[in-house]
Amino acid sequence: MTSKTISINRAPVLTLWAAIVAERLGFDEDEGLSLGKALAGLTAQTKGRRLGIYKPHEEGAKEAREKERGEEFWIELCGRPLPAKNSEDGIRAVKGTQVIEPGGVRRYLAGKFGDDLGQVRSTMQRLAKSYEPKELAEAAFNLYERFRPAIPEGVKGWGAQGNLDLGVIDRLMKKK
Repeated sequence: MTSKTISINRAPVLTLWAAIVAERLGFDEDEGLSLGKALAGLTAQTKGRRLGIYKPHEEGAKEAREKERGEEFWIELCGRPLPAKNSEDGIRAVKGTQVIEPGGVRRYLAGKFGDDLGQVRSTMQRLAKSYEPKELAEAAFNLYERFRPAIPEGVKGWGAQGNLDLGVIDRLMKKK
C-alpha cells in the first residue's frame, strides 16, 4: 500500500490518469498521452467557461463549415468525446487544427510530477488494471473524482494545487 502525498494541480493528474485509462482500453502509450492531454484540456476549458474565465466561442455554423480539416473522428475517453485523427505514428488527439504530440505531453508530465512521476504512474496503472477494460471505461472519471486533489471551489481553485494521496488510489483498487 502506497502512502505518499504529492502537492499538484489537477490538470496533470487528469492527463496522466486519462492516458493510463486509454492504454488499458487498447491504445498505445503515445496515443494515450495525446488523448489524455486532450481530455484534460477540454475539461479545463469547460470549467473555465463555467467560472467565467473563458468566453464561449461565438463562431457560427457558416464559419465553422468553411474551415478545412483532415479526416477527423471521435474517441470517447472517461465519458467525454475527443476529436482525433490517424497520423503516420498512430492515433492523435486534435486541438483545433493541431495534433497533440506525445513528446510534449511527456515533458509536461515530467515537469509537473518531477521525481514522483514513476511512482504515481505505477500506482494509477495498478488501479486501472484492477478493472476489466469495459468496467474501467465506465468508471474512469468517477474514480478520478474520488482521488483527484481537493482544491478550493470557484475561481479561487483555478490553477491551485491540492494533495494527491497515492494511498487513496490504492484503496480504490478493485479486490479480485
